[in-house]
Amino acid sequence: MVMRRDIDARGPAHMIEERHAPAGEVRTAQLNILSRFTLYSGATQAICAVVFAILERQTLPLQLLLAWLAMIIAATYFSARWLNQTSMVRRSDQLPLRKIQIAIADSTLRACLWISMPLYAGLTGAPINYAYTGGLVAMMIVSGVSVAVIPTAVILWVSALAAGLAIAGFYGAQGGILPGIAVLAAYSAAALVGFILLARSWQGQIDRAGVLAAKRADIRYLLQEYEDRGAGWLWQVDGQYQLTYVSPRMGELLGTATYQLLGKSLAGALGTQAGIGELLAKRERFTKFEIELGQTKNRRWITLSGSPIIDENGEFQGYRGVGLDITDSKSSHAKLQHLANLDVLTGLPNRSRVRTLLDTALSDAKDRGIPCAILFLDLDGFKPVNDTFGHPKGDAVLKTVARRLTDIVGNRGTVGRIGGDEFAVVVDDAQSRVAVEALSEKLIAAVSEPYMIDNVQIRIGLSVGCAYGPIDGDTVDDLVRKADLALYHAKSMGRATFCNFDPQMQVAAEERVRLEHDMRQAINTDQFNLLYQPLVSSQTQRVTGFEALLRWNHPTRGPISPAVFIPIAEESGLVEELGNWVLHQACQDAATWPEDITVAVNVSPIQLVGPALPATVSEALRKSRMQPNRLELEVTESVFMSGAGNAVDVLKRLRGLGVGIALDDFGTGYSSLGYLNKAVFHKLKIDGSFVREAATREETVSIIKAIVMLANSFRLSITAEGVETADDFNRMRDLGCHQIQGYLFGRPMPIERTREIVGSKWEHRLVG
Repeated sequence: MVMRRDIDARGPAHMIEERHAPAGEVRTAQLNILSRFTLYSGATQAICAVVFAILERQTLPLQLLLAWLAMIIAATYFSARWLNQTSMVRRSDQLPLRKIQIAIADSTLRACLWISMPLYAGLTGAPINYAYTGGLVAMMIVSGVSVAVIPTAVILWVSALAAGLAIAGFYGAQGGILPGIAVLAAYSAAALVGFILLARSWQGQIDRAGVLAAKRADIRYLLQEYEDRGAGWLWQVDGQYQLTYVSPRMGELLGTATYQLLGKSLAGALGTQAGIGELLAKRERFTKFEIELGQTKNRRWITLSGSPIIDENGEFQGYRGVGLDITDSKSSHAKLQHLANLDVLTGLPNRSRVRTLLDTALSDAKDRGIPCAILFLDLDGFKPVNDTFGHPKGDAVLKTVARRLTDIVGNRGTVGRIGGDEFAVVVDDAQSRVAVEALSEKLIAAVSEPYMIDNVQIRIGLSVGCAYGPIDGDTVDDLVRKADLALYHAKSMGRATFCNFDPQMQVAAEERVRLEHDMRQAINTDQFNLLYQPLVSSQTQRVTGFEALLRWNHPTRGPISPAVFIPIAEESGLVEELGNWVLHQACQDAATWPEDITVAVNVSPIQLVGPALPATVSEALRKSRMQPNRLELEVTESVFMSGAGNAVDVLKRLRGLGVGIALDDFGTGYSSLGYLNKAVFHKLKIDGSFVREAATREETVSIIKAIVMLANSFRLSITAEGVETADDFNRMRDLGCHQIQGYLFGRPMPIERTREIVGSKWEHRLVG
């Protein structure tokens, strides 16, 4: 207990536990109580000693009795003096534990001193009257109430007296003393229990009083600190709502001395009625009632909170409460609200603010009968800027784009950034569609101008989609959706394109949604199947492999082109599930071919961005029990425009499995020469457009020769696609292509047909 309270005493006031006062304050209270019993305790001990001396003057030496009495009186005197001096402190002072230890020793020594004479008599065989002596000891035990506030002290007090008398009786009395000793023990135990219960009661009162005092001190200090720091102020009014107390801070805020405010009504002191009078008249608790003070230049905002004062009779006596100057927080809130509506990078209105502006423009358009417009702008080719030059240069480009757009739009509308490389323009007056289209063309032209960032020239484009309100939509969400559809259509038409919303776009969008839904069902209902197109060696003219081609036979719409459903699968996230099915099915089918026949599977760039593809390939090979070198994965050059770093890592992991990687449609997409030296690819596939043009254009033949030379330098094999005639075959073979694919050797066929032609040889006479 002592250790716990020592810890509490060292802690700050607000850390006080509800059950305990600080230990130092408890000790102070204990000694104060002891000092109050000084007269009672001393008188009882002295009187009992005198009575004992008188009763036993014939049986004990008189000089010894007088010396004993003198020592008792002296001990009582010095004890009382020490207690009075020690207790002359404030209640909140915290006395050390040593003071309590001295008090315990003092009471114990006085008890031992008093019982020493009866004990002496018993041990020496003096014939004292034990009945009288027992009564005097009982009175001494009762006087132990004077030290009961300290449990240890009262236990030692009672124990010393009772034990001393019991020993004296045992040695000095004649027979029959044991019952008396038993009675003495029972009496002492009962008294001791009562004293301990009394000590606990006192201890509880001391704890409660100490905690309450500490809490009051906390409140006093907190209120003082609250006022001193200027965070707020305190106020109080009487039953007539006149100020009876007000903090100096309130006087400083109002530019008036505090004493001049006393006696004034609260509303009058604030210089405004502003509803405060009516609020006070309700005589109810209120919080954070805002009041505006002063003129525009020196305007301040404050809040008042107050609670009614009700006396013990239930009568209303006024209010007391706190006030707070919220001018700075209100200003900060306004600034934060302003910042919350701005894009941090460009300083333009952000998505939320654009929606608010569009909502206002749409409401005005309905009221005035003049349409508004929302333009959605998307930067063409911006992602490669970040990937190639880094985000700092990309951010610099975005800032420049924002300035160019703002300069072009001027007061004809408001430009905002809605995220990433997407911007928007809200046009309040769009009754002239020609003017809106002209504005869009200017925006496209301005953004398409080159950007010089740190001596690096960067070029991007702009696509624009537009919707008119309330013509195309009478709600913000509807207009935004229509403008987004128009932008999607513009992007599909190529770079630097403007497109107005057309209802047919909505039909197409709904059609895409239906196809996406049907595709989800198709995966689980065996509507997809694989067809295979032969790959033929240019030297032996034998079938060496097949390319797996996905087909969808819709139950009501019939065959749906991959050019239609593959983009939907990629946008909806279904491509991974669909791609996994293709891998497993192609490997299972290829497992039925001879060991030297390979299968090629096309892989979407989206599949390469995630890290799960190698695990999927491993699982497909394991289930089909097919060697990894018989599987070839085809990727297009577009993979290097999105997540190139991740894609190369995934391709390297696939090569580590022993799987072949072919770069499909080489030369038709983005420049990917830098990735050919990553030791990832084992094959290049020349697009069929080069094959067809090679028959009539010498420049195309030169390009094919360059591709073949490049592939040979990297030790890559070459496949020519789109070969439809014997002349095409001979030409591609002579140019150095190792493998040929095209309608010359057959259109995509079902798995059953492939088993008939594997290993077949096309005679030279058939192909030239």
